[in-house]
Amino acid sequence: MRYFLLFAFTFVSLFAGVENLKLDEAIKLLKKNNNEIKIAKFEEEIAKFKTKIAKSYNYGTLDYTFNALRSNDAGNVFGFKLQSREATFRDFGFSDFLGGVGQALQMAGGNFGAFTTIMSNPTMQNMLLDTAPDDLNNPDARNHFQSKISYMVPLFTGYKLAQYEKISKAMEKMSSLDTKKIINEKIYQTKKTFYDITLVENYIRNLEKLKANIDKLEDIIKAFMSEGYAKDTDLLEVQAKKAEVLSYLNQAKLNRELAYQFLEFLIGEKVDSIAHTEELAKLPQGSPEELVEKTIDMKKVKMGLKITDMNVKLQKSGYYPTIGAFGEYGSADNVPFNDFFDKDAYTIGAQLKWNLFNGGETTAQVQKAKIEKMKMLEQYNLAKRGLALKIRQIITEVKSKDFDVKAKTKEFEFSKRVYEHYEEKYKEGLVKISDVLIKHSEEIQSLLELLKVKTQRNEKVFMLESLLDKGE
Repeated sequence: MRYFLLFAFTFVSLFAGVENLKLDEAIKLLKKNNNEIKIAKFEEEIAKFKTKIAKSYNYGTLDYTFNALRSNDAGNVFGFKLQSREATFRDFGFSDFLGGVGQALQMAGGNFGAFTTIMSNPTMQNMLLDTAPDDLNNPDARNHFQSKISYMVPLFTGYKLAQYEKISKAMEKMSSLDTKKIINEKIYQTKKTFYDITLVENYIRNLEKLKANIDKLEDIIKAFMSEGYAKDTDLLEVQAKKAEVLSYLNQAKLNRELAYQFLEFLIGEKVDSIAHTEELAKLPQGSPEELVEKTIDMKKVKMGLKITDMNVKLQKSGYYPTIGAFGEYGSADNVPFNDFFDKDAYTIGAQLKWNLFNGGETTAQVQKAKIEKMKMLEQYNLAKRGLALKIRQIITEVKSKDFDVKAKTKEFEFSKRVYEHYEEKYKEGLVKISDVLIKHSEEIQSLLELLKVKTQRNEKVFMLESLLDKGE
């Protein structure tokens, strides 16, 4: 029995949700578990590595290369021998040349004068010069193994690499702002859901009070019926109104369940209950102009303006020359790594390249970048004015809803008092039951309108909060 209870407790614990979850705890879980936020942070990390890649171009490249070749191509074989410092006169075809000289000596019979005469003969000279060197033209196949380290580094690129790095860093900051925007959107949804749950649970509590009033009224009518002071129709009317209240109550509970499901989806945790917030969220402090400067969209547009300025400088780099340096060290032989340092070689050098004419492409690119900068400046001005207008509208709407909340609260309190008054009048026989039920309906309607106004007011507050960069 003990083990069964332990198993049952463990099973229930696995599926139990968080109790009395606070809003700040929910936001921490949101940042930790929400998939969209994770994706945005991955994008931010990718942008950071793009900056590192752009910066790496300044340091050049160091490569190690190992070539393993075999060829009987005359040019390749001769080149292979030269690279491994093994070329001989035989490789130049001197064996065939000396054969011709030997033939001339035989013809001269060892007489040096006759030999000189023969060698000065144009026919003999042409015969020797036209001899095809077999060692050079038809070499045996040769293996070639080359090991080489190469380093290339840009010394001056017309400030192009510097601008690439600056633009990449700016794009990294832009990605960070995009991440904040997504986080703000999810926080907005989480806060709204928290406040909605608080409001709907308070609404449910009030509906339960209204149901209790109907239950009380039903008991009164039953008591009156037993004494002949009430009709069956009075009881039916009350029971119909009770069914209507139960319908409202069930609908409210379903809405609460949906809100909890959405909250669980956002934060990635099962939630059984939350710690209630205040019913009305606080409006961010500051003038519309101050709030505009704090918005993520405004910061993104400013960053875009800086990027277009960097792009102008980047395109101007086409007017400058580029200078680079390189160095190479290696060794080659027909056997891998054989006599490496005896057959090593190096090459160092530098290159300057300056475009003198490209059909006006560089000038066109610069002018295009300048126009893009002017366009972004107009977008900056438009965004500033548009955001200021949007923030003023939201603040105005919130203030208007504040007045509505006060009015609807008084209406609800008044409708509650009126219902209580009519209930007493019914007990005294001064009004019909239908009059009492009408006042009960008016009380429910006032409660619904109050809930609606509070929900709309909070939604506007959270909408404004979602626009702002809080520096988190």
